[in-house]
Amino acid sequence: MTSSATAPPQLSGDPVGLLIGGERVTASSGPSHQHIYPATGAPNATVVLAGAAEIDRAVTSAWEAHRHWMSLTVDRRRDLLIDVADAVHDSLDELAALNVHDYAVPISFAGTALLLERFLRHFAGYVDKPHGLSTPVTGSFDVNLVEREPYGVVGVITPWNGALAVTASCVAPALAAGNAVVLKPSELAPLAALRFGELCLDAGLPPGLVNVVPAGPDGGDALVRHRGIRKIHFTGGDATARKVLQAAATNLTPVVTELGGKSANIIFDDADLDAAAMLSAHQGPLMQSGQSCACASRVLVHDSVYDAFVDRFVGIIGAAKVGDPFDPQVVFGPVISHPATDRILATIHEAVADGAGELLIGGKRMAGELAHGYYIEPTVFGGVDNASALAQTETFGPVLSIIRFRDETEAVRIANDTPYGLNAFVQTSDLTRAHRVARQLEAGSVWVNQFSDIAPQGPYGGYKQSGFGRTGGLAGLHEFMQIKNIRIAMR
Repeated sequence: MTSSATAPPQLSGDPVGLLIGGERVTASSGPSHQHIYPATGAPNATVVLAGAAEIDRAVTSAWEAHRHWMSLTVDRRRDLLIDVADAVHDSLDELAALNVHDYAVPISFAGTALLLERFLRHFAGYVDKPHGLSTPVTGSFDVNLVEREPYGVVGVITPWNGALAVTASCVAPALAAGNAVVLKPSELAPLAALRFGELCLDAGLPPGLVNVVPAGPDGGDALVRHRGIRKIHFTGGDATARKVLQAAATNLTPVVTELGGKSANIIFDDADLDAAAMLSAHQGPLMQSGQSCACASRVLVHDSVYDAFVDRFVGIIGAAKVGDPFDPQVVFGPVISHPATDRILATIHEAVADGAGELLIGGKRMAGELAHGYYIEPTVFGGVDNASALAQTETFGPVLSIIRFRDETEAVRIANDTPYGLNAFVQTSDLTRAHRVARQLEAGSVWVNQFSDIAPQGPYGGYKQSGFGRTGGLAGLHEFMQIKNIRIAMR
């Protein structure tokens, strides 16, 4: 079911600037970027991008703010982070709308602002909790302290498809740990992140504690190479990650990465097929039009229920409402850009030509009232060979492969037969099987009978080429802290 895509509510005609040291900066050494609204293919805003000079200014401002931040008592820092969470709560609708403006994710899926609030509240509670310990020393009565301290200034590079989600999972623990942040959102999706930076100021955070500097590749390279950046958290694709790691090596700057995925969703013969089909549709091609590292783009189905599952699954895909992202009934929107559209369609055409599987639904760019936007039909291939490019390469679009398996051993083997390892999904009514299979899957997160419901209490990150390091939980807090040992002689 489709609806038309209309122009979104009008943004201000002013250029979208940077946020450095508490000030909006609209004159930059970097270029400007014409932001395109993917649902219509029309310009939406002009975005000022940071160059090397603005990155340097942001880092300098962040160090000043860091010193101020650490001069505050822990209870004051805790309360200020709670104030930021309150400001985010009061602006949830605005942030969700800006998320739609950013990359035309349907408003029904634009609730990552709530995730931002939850991460802020959770990590605010860690500010005044003990982070270190003391230990006895062999053969001595010395005082031996092991403390965790902030790095100082960290750089956070967010992707266009999850700027608020990554801001939530990185900026909240970074601030709680005592750092200042230079946040670089993609030029394709800077609007919600910039508004978050303003909310931080409105809530009373020191100017410069959170600098927001939209930038392209040159600005990102300047950030990673800057000597004042003590740690980098990068979320994005593996090709860009390699460039980030090479640039960070200049100063031996440590890097945390969250990268791509080709996640398997295993449907066992005892699964609730109606629930499994619904989850698979929304965790697969429908969620953000498949433009998420968390997508389960390979669905592994037991032979005995394959046909029954496929009938249900294709029916849900065919009934999904497509169209205007601001329509709360719409669940499927466009992909991010014209180049992405061409790339995804080329992947579909190659899969058909190679006989990688049977095209069950979709496969074309949408026409009619949606023709000016970057809409591709949700596309499903059945009977896919897991060794094919279709099953092994991250498409980052609304394309899903269904693969048969005969038994549990084969399902686990196929699921793990990928260079990625971010998520895995298991659908079964057998609790013993759920435990057994989950422990065999090579993935940072395993979700049993549920969506990838990221929460601040749980560590999130990848195995293999899906990255290293974690966000969320105590592990996520510790990513933004370094360990110091202090030993005091007692003579």
